[in-house]
Amino acid sequence: MGLDLAEILKIAPAAIIGLTVHEFSHAYAAFKLGDNTAKNEGRLTLNPLKHIDWLGFFLIVIAGFGWAKPVTFNPDNLKNKHKDEILISIAGPISNFLIAIFFFSIARFLYFMDYFHTSAFGLGIVNLIIIWGVINFSLFVFNLIPIPPLDGSHVYLAFLKDINPKLMMNMYKWGTLFLLIIIIAESKFNINILHISDFVNGLTSFFIKLMAFH
Repeated sequence: MGLDLAEILKIAPAAIIGLTVHEFSHAYAAFKLGDNTAKNEGRLTLNPLKHIDWLGFFLIVIAGFGWAKPVTFNPDNLKNKHKDEILISIAGPISNFLIAIFFFSIARFLYFMDYFHTSAFGLGIVNLIIIWGVINFSLFVFNLIPIPPLDGSHVYLAFLKDINPKLMMNMYKWGTLFLLIIIIAESKFNINILHISDFVNGLTSFFIKLMAFH
């Protein structure tokens, strides 16, 4: 798949913002729930360089979804271990959902100003911000997939760890490879395995209609 520089420049800011806030949200949730591991590792920050995984970032640019460096935490420091692990896990995807809503709201506000819906440049800015919203919707949906190491898997892995720790470790070990194969296959061969695009497009259409872009 050829990389278009203009497309990269459109996608990169939203990907950096989305991945950074996503991982910061994990770190902040863990900190608020009593664990200082992420803070001690320098992850309680909005500095992108502390969070970006360059392979995951590259995949967002070429395929529309990817990942950042995972935030670590110590479950033994949590008061309600299973519940708090799940809360820490979903904090990241929820942050991407909120960022997407924020971008759509900004786009809507600009669209109803004369300049931004009567000039080609103004419409280009609105469309760019909508693209940023779509990218964060993609991150929201992608990270809820229940395949390790994605956040959606922690809903059941938090319990599986106590029941069968060996199985959990094997799922983590092979999950990333399995996920990488799926992403490359979807991108290179134009096949829809996870149906992320369908779901994201549906959500995007819903919010565009809801915000009365016309």
